[in-house]
Amino acid sequence: MAFAVSVQSHFAIKPLQRNQFKNSSPRTFSSSCFKSRPHSSYLRSKELTLLVPNPGLVPRHRQKFQVRIGAGGEFADGGEVADSLASDAPESFSWSSVILPFVFPALGGLLFGYDIGATSGATLSLQSPALSGTTWFNFSPVQLGLVVSGSLYGALLGSTLVYGIADFLGRRRELIIAAVLYLLGSLTTGFAPDLNVLLVGRLLYGLGIGLAMHGAPLYIAETCPSQIRGTLISLKELFIVLGILLGFSVGSFQIDVVGGWRYMYGFGAPVALLMGLGMWSLPASPRWLLLRAVQGKGALQEYKEKAMLALSKLRGRPPGDKMSEKLIDDALLSVKTAYEDEKSGGNFLEVFQGPNLKALTIGGGLVLFQQITGQPSVLYYAGSILQTAGFSAAADATRVSVIIGVFKLLMTWVAVAKVDDLGRRPLLIGGVSGIALSLFLLSAYYKFLGGFPLVAVGALLLYVGCYQISFGPISWLMVSEIFPLRTRGRGISLAVLTNFGSNALVTFAFSPLKEYLGAENLFLLFGAIALVSLLFVVLVVPETKGLSLEEIESKILK
Repeated sequence: MAFAVSVQSHFAIKPLQRNQFKNSSPRTFSSSCFKSRPHSSYLRSKELTLLVPNPGLVPRHRQKFQVRIGAGGEFADGGEVADSLASDAPESFSWSSVILPFVFPALGGLLFGYDIGATSGATLSLQSPALSGTTWFNFSPVQLGLVVSGSLYGALLGSTLVYGIADFLGRRRELIIAAVLYLLGSLTTGFAPDLNVLLVGRLLYGLGIGLAMHGAPLYIAETCPSQIRGTLISLKELFIVLGILLGFSVGSFQIDVVGGWRYMYGFGAPVALLMGLGMWSLPASPRWLLLRAVQGKGALQEYKEKAMLALSKLRGRPPGDKMSEKLIDDALLSVKTAYEDEKSGGNFLEVFQGPNLKALTIGGGLVLFQQITGQPSVLYYAGSILQTAGFSAAADATRVSVIIGVFKLLMTWVAVAKVDDLGRRPLLIGGVSGIALSLFLLSAYYKFLGGFPLVAVGALLLYVGCYQISFGPISWLMVSEIFPLRTRGRGISLAVLTNFGSNALVTFAFSPLKEYLGAENLFLLFGAIALVSLLFVVLVVPETKGLSLEEIESKILK
């Protein structure tokens, strides 16, 4: 039997492999073979005609053909067919429909940032005999360190716990639990009658941070249209910086109030309540639902219908609309194909193998360098650097923090505006180069440029600005999109754990290193690490701009 194809371009046709379309149908093939999904009128303009043999005369796998157009590249070539999704093409959506699925998870980031900002003022209030409103204000250095870092160690614990249960909980339930922990932590800390209860509250709040910083980028990346994924996940970083600024501002307003630290910590409670109610109103991630179906955790048709309804709700369309049905059909085919030769549950150590290890190297390396290039230390020095430059505002730590927070916010907005335009790699390369330069300038300032305070101010602002257009937002963006669907939950939990662990290490080691090396040599060390991180970005980190999550897995990791 013969077949014919008529296309007004150079073409080549070859049979697909037997296993490339297991459990698929001709209808599914016709909708999943495009890298970019053309409109039906586009197909008519290409005059594509495919006449296949009688299905009863030829085996099923011989009925499927790969169409490859050499001139325009409109069709996918070998290996890409099975991994393409409908989301590969720009998906039609309204901005109003993506606001709430972004804002409520992003509040988890805002509450993380708020804790950083609020703690800076709360520690001053807690230790003041006149303003603490307590009889236990005389903290030892160890006790003060526990108050400051209590949420960080809680976040470490939360990141560890979520590693094994993230895929069971799902992104939505994980964020609801995070909101509950935020709420309990804020209330416990704000009403703490003694230091022990205060530390329990800090730990509870930190557990919320660990879950939120894992679940938020996952939920946003898996529910938003691919063409704005970079913008939205970068906006989550903007929410973290906005939270820092909010914490600094509340601290500045409450610093002269007796017991002001209670208000600083307690202010997170209503925000946490809003986050929890918001996540309760949102559906589960459609991709997570399909993953559970493929893993054999329930009836496939039931999970498919749930995913379809979830996507319809997320996009503000009628339940079970045709567009959502088509997108879910294509997504299910892609996920099925990706896992057809694997065990449904996977191996606990799978994240350390093959493409998953490559993803972990990229994501984990970024969040590691994000911390060990000295970000906590540079911000620690901000007040003294501005003071040496003659800025009177530096005498008031809370006001200086607000100034730094505003600048961080502005520079993060630059990253948000450009991440899907310029791409991830250019922002990382340019930003990390600026970080290295600023650290060497700070070292030079403390070594032999002490008479030029504007050098210190310029270096500080250069560091903060370059960090906020590179490591700040881009690291978490890459982490959220680089891991394969199968191990995304465990991979991101390891990245979050790496981030908080390295943060704790840098924070702990800063004082002894400063004492041993001196400030000038410490910044020189951080500058050298920044150069290594720049080499890492250039040689290891790929560009993911414009790629769907499935394309990242098939084209970059495999």
